[in-house]
Parts: sequence; structure tokens; C-alpha cells
Amino acid sequence: MKLLCISLGCDKNLVDTEMMLGLLNKDGYTFTDDEQEADVIVINTCCFINDAKEESVNTILEMAELKKTGQCKALIVTGCLAQRYKQEIIDEIPEVDGILGTSTYDEISNVLKEALGGQHISRFHDLDALPEVDAERVITTGGYYAFLKIAEGCDKHCTYCIIPSLRGNYRSVPIERILKEAESLAKKGVKELILVAQETTLYGVDLYGEKTLPKLLRELCKISGIQWIRIQYCYPEEITDELIQTIKEEEKICNYLDIPIQHASDKILRRMGRRTNQAQLKEMIAKLRREIPDLALRTTLISGFPGETDEDHETLMAFVDEMEFERLGVFAYSAEEDTPAAEFEDQVPEELKEERRDEIMELQQEIAFEHSDDMVGRVLDVLIEGKVADEPAYVGRTYMDAPNVDGFIFINTDTELMSGDFVRAKVTGALEYDLIGEMCE
Repeated sequence: MKLLCISLGCDKNLVDTEMMLGLLNKDGYTFTDDEQEADVIVINTCCFINDAKEESVNTILEMAELKKTGQCKALIVTGCLAQRYKQEIIDEIPEVDGILGTSTYDEISNVLKEALGGQHISRFHDLDALPEVDAERVITTGGYYAFLKIAEGCDKHCTYCIIPSLRGNYRSVPIERILKEAESLAKKGVKELILVAQETTLYGVDLYGEKTLPKLLRELCKISGIQWIRIQYCYPEEITDELIQTIKEEEKICNYLDIPIQHASDKILRRMGRRTNQAQLKEMIAKLRREIPDLALRTTLISGFPGETDEDHETLMAFVDEMEFERLGVFAYSAEEDTPAAEFEDQVPEELKEERRDEIMELQQEIAFEHSDDMVGRVLDVLIEGKVADEPAYVGRTYMDAPNVDGFIFINTDTELMSGDFVRAKVTGALEYDLIGEMCE
């Protein structure tokens, strides 16, 4: 039978999707990206913010229509939207045959068998569960890089965030499991591991009684074939001197950190339930840049949080201007039901949220362009991602660029390269967020 799997939302969700594909591949399903020829459709959903929720709902409705008219025999919905709106999906979309919660994706094979047998089923485990899949992941990212999820859930309970109620409390994947998976990925040709979790910096606290990310990183660096290790989602208050030292000492670890800070106004940070203030953020960023001079820092911000005044916005603008982040993204605040922030007074009008978001991004654009110009003349390692159509050029990424969220470098060369190759390149020019380069010895 042919199976179409649609993965929505974050890269952590994508790992769950790849785990399910591994199980279904083991069961003998073949995969297709053509919805018209799919016998079975699985949608792994997201509902972190309203736009993600709308995309998930619209995708389910579109596939439900296809089930009425096409050859689809079973429609399964998994992931965050399924966890949060199980009953609504059951009541309002009868075409859905099976629903799986966020901690139950390892049940996909059994649920599909029952659905194809004519049953309508839902499976939800306790959110403290940590699924373990007895099958090799099917990598969907091209084969040369892969996301490695090291923990599930979150204990922070920021006032705007629904994740703890969708994914449960923070629970680390045992280090033995992670290393086994990483070794398997390396044998398949993966060269870049991207460590993800709702928060990577707390890894190991629940299992081993201490932050164990540095130890995990050192063990991952020993794996043959892995050339880059990238760390995402590091909460600034949890970054330790040991972690900084590990990044400095281990050549395979990219000098790149994703540290979501969300805001820089102390008042707004308190209302968000964050654990840092502006002074602490500045101190940590200064330390990181002092210890790792060529570090590329990425962060994310929220504009228009409830109670945000013009003064708070200007404080954030000044902070962005001063910190000069290499990479930065901004989301207009999305009021999510069942979160404390959704009930706060002084909700900011949608138009003003977006106006402030755009203003921050305009400022960041100037900063990013300056960073790009400053790169001209540098020689960098580049991971090739593909060829530019009809041109003697290739597109790749440097250590400063995570897939899907950051920029590229375009390398002009007549040399034949393959996706996944590493080359040395000299930066010869800058195109806004992207770089231009040429190969060098």
C-alpha cells in the first residue's frame, strides 16, 4: 500500500514523523508524495500558534475531502493538534479514522491496521511516556543532515506557551539511546547532527541529576562520519561555563547557538514567565562572544505581547540594535487558549503587533546585511546542499546557517559536487542574507 505522510510544524515534530515512517517502512508500506495515489494518509500536526493551527486544520479538511473522492482508505491524524483537540476532530471530521497523541506515535502501525479494518480509534498515553521505536528512522532531510531529538516536553511554563500541556514535563532521552541513534544516522551518511528539544540546555537533569549536555556532546563528537554538530534552543539562563568550554574545545561543534530570548523589557520578560532580565541577557551574550569570538547567535522574539507599550517596544529595538544578532526571527504574539497570557488585560491590537514585528525585522535586516558584508574575504567550510539549475554553481551552508531558518552561500565552480560534500570556500560577495563564494584549496 502507498502511504503519504505530511509533517507540519517544527523539526522536533519532524523527528516524530521520521520515527513513524521507520515503523511503517518496516511494515512494508511504500511512500508517495502524490496525494491522489495514496492508500493511506498520515498528518502529523502542529498547533503552537494560531497560524500553525489553521494550517493543520486546513490540511486535515483537504485530505478528508480527498478521502471522499480518491482512493484513500485511511486517514490518521497525529501530533499536537490531535493531542489538544481530539474530541473536536472526532466530532467534526468523521473522515478521520485514527487519532494519536504526542506520546503515542509508536502506536502508528497498530492504529493503521485497525483503521484499515474499518475501525475508528484514538490512542493517547500519559504525557510522561517517552516512546521508543524499534525501527530505523526514515530520514526526509536529504540524507546528509538530520535532527536529533534529545528530550521531550518542557518544565518552564512560560505564560504564552501551550507546549507543557501538549508534550508533558521535560524528560531526557537516555544517553545510550541517543548515541545509538546518532551512530545509526552516521552509518546512513548523515554528516551534520542538529540537536533539538524544547530546551537542550537542561538535558539530563531529570535522569542524571545534573546538566549532561556537555558530556553528550563529547560522546557525539567521537562518532566517525559526523563532521558538524549544531545545538538549538538553548535557554540563556541554563548555559553553563562547562557547555561553553565544550563548544570551544570540540572542533565538530559548530560555533552557532540558538538562544530564544523572546524580549528585552524586564517588565515583559516577567509577564512572560521568563527566567532572565535584560542585564543577565547582556552578560551572557557578552560572555559567549568573549569566549567564542566567531560565534553566530540566533534568537527569536515576540512582538505585541499583552501589556507591551511603545516604551517596551523601543527597549527591545534598542537591545536588538546593540546586540547585533547574526540571525533573528520575530513572531507577532498569538493568544493561545488555555495559556495565562491569553487572559491578560491590555492585549495589543493585531495590526500594532505586526507593525512592531515588521519594524524589528527592518532593523535586523540592516544588521544582517552588515554581517554578510563583514564575511567577505573569509574562508569557510561549506556543506553542499544542491546545484543551482542551469548554472555552474552550487548552494550550501556555513557553520552560521541552520537548515530551513538561515541563509545560504552560493559557490561558483565547474567542479562536480554532490549534496553532502564539504568544501572550502572563500567569500567573495554578499547578497542580503546570503553569501557568494568560490572554491579554494
